[in-house]
Amino acid sequence: MLYIVPTPIGNLQDITLRALEVLKQVDLILAEDTRTTVKLLNHYQIQRPISPYHQHNEHQVLQHLVNQLQGGKKIAMVSDAGTPGISDAAFLLVRECAKAGVKVESLPGATAFVPALVNSGLPTNRFTFEGFLPLKKGRQTMMKKLVLEERTMIFYESPHRLVKTLEEFITYFGPDRQCSVSRELTKMFEENARGTLAEVAAHFKQKEVKGEIVIVVAGVD
Repeated sequence: MLYIVPTPIGNLQDITLRALEVLKQVDLILAEDTRTTVKLLNHYQIQRPISPYHQHNEHQVLQHLVNQLQGGKKIAMVSDAGTPGISDAAFLLVRECAKAGVKVESLPGATAFVPALVNSGLPTNRFTFEGFLPLKKGRQTMMKKLVLEERTMIFYESPHRLVKTLEEFITYFGPDRQCSVSRELTKMFEENARGTLAEVAAHFKQKEVKGEIVIVVAGVD
């Protein structure tokens, strides 16, 4: 059995009771960054074997993990924060488990883009999750495609690239397009900045940006 286990995006109390129960009883926990996951496990006094699993090693360890699962092991996969598979490694292992007849259970839980979308004040009935935009190759092509997108658009971004990305959005979408930027969701210094792209970009130019970032942009009218 493979369990996909969401972990809190900030506030450790946001983990579910079911997630804690799974983490307590599995044979192995796969973690994006073991140092981050150990903090969570220690907080809830969970002591289970833990092993790294991320985009840099997933191809090397994939078959070994499938073999373990086929042999009867119970394994849980977590990411640093949120739901594995959403801008994190998980797809390859889930796909191979499906091919090999290994049962997969994906637990519901925290995902950063959902609260960011809901509190953005932008339409939530239809939206597209784009995750991280390409850094170089394909970035302009993606931007040009999104110019005509009618649905609300959701992006993840790093704090040091936030202003640059907002300025690019202004170039392609126009300065008056409505947007919202959520920072440090569920944490003590949570911030949700709403307004036009020009207004929100100006706001973040005046401060040092820290924390995890979710950008929500209105679709074209």
